Amino acid sequence: MAHGHSHAHGHDHGPEQGHAHGPEHGHAHGHAHGHHHHPAPANFDRAFAIGITLNLLYVLAEAGAGLTVQSVALLADAGHNLSDVLGLAVAWGGAALARRQPSKRFTYGLKSSTILAALSNALLLLVALGAIVLEAAQRLANPPPVPGLTVAAVAAVGILVNAFTAWLFARGRRADVNIRGAYLHMAADAVVSAGVVAAGVVIWATGWRWLDPAVSLVLAAVIVVQTVDLLRETGEMALAAVPRGIDFDQVEQALATLPGVARVHDLHIWPMSTTEPVLTAHLVMPAGSPGDDFLRQAEAMLHARFGIGHATVQVETAGDCDLASPAVV
Repeated sequence: MAHGHSHAHGHDHGPEQGHAHGPEHGHAHGHAHGHHHHPAPANFDRAFAIGITLNLLYVLAEAGAGLTVQSVALLADAGHNLSDVLGLAVAWGGAALARRQPSKRFTYGLKSSTILAALSNALLLLVALGAIVLEAAQRLANPPPVPGLTVAAVAAVGILVNAFTAWLFARGRRADVNIRGAYLHMAADAVVSAGVVAAGVVIWATGWRWLDPAVSLVLAAVIVVQTVDLLRETGEMALAAVPRGIDFDQVEQALATLPGVARVHDLHIWPMSTTEPVLTAHLVMPAGSPGDDFLRQAEAMLHARFGIGHATVQVETAGDCDLASPAVV
């Protein structure tokens, strides 16, 4: 905490200070505040292991059934499910890397791996959807004969596997974008499988071959809407945008109204991982640094009101900091 106090007298050396004190400060706060966020990824190791195993077994069974009954629909769905196994593996890898300890080279650890994993997951899902749409479009022109009941039976197993895997991740989908990527992958598959079951039954009853590719196209459109939102949010995180759910103006106002603060500048809020936001700010306090208790209270307020558990505050006695201009980063 001495970090904030020491800056009260040295604000005219802003750029150098950031480098001199950053790692020390980050280390101290990793222990003081990190615990609020770390357990979430760890709790999903079993979910990832179960989900990957179940889905891999189902992919093998579905591909085998597709080859046996000559169903392109089942083979295409097996390929889609295989992309989901890859998606789960990527998400799990991101969550595991995020638990690595910080080093002198990676001073935040590898927490942002969860952002890269969520982004990769969204891109994987779009690639899989592209393959489904292409396959469905080709089959619409000349629909092959499909054994409806067999297709429905195999896809029904898929509903159970995918829905159960999605349920494993359901509790973490709101707090962690990486977990939400895994959840959306599996929920999307359950919906696709349900569509394939319905199509299989109707094809068996009516002989309408075109229904199978038509249903695939409709389901793909529904999934695209969800995937685009995930892609947008993870893209924002990769560009260090203020995390969704945190209002920049409200944070600035909360800091500006702290006792003794005349002005706030050089405020930055960005995601260290898919669950942990980070903040740095310069507080202009003409009366000088009020001491460690003030810094502790400021950090407690940021954590309680905005969920920001890792904050670095620099106190300045005058407003002539090189970084005071909004145009300077």
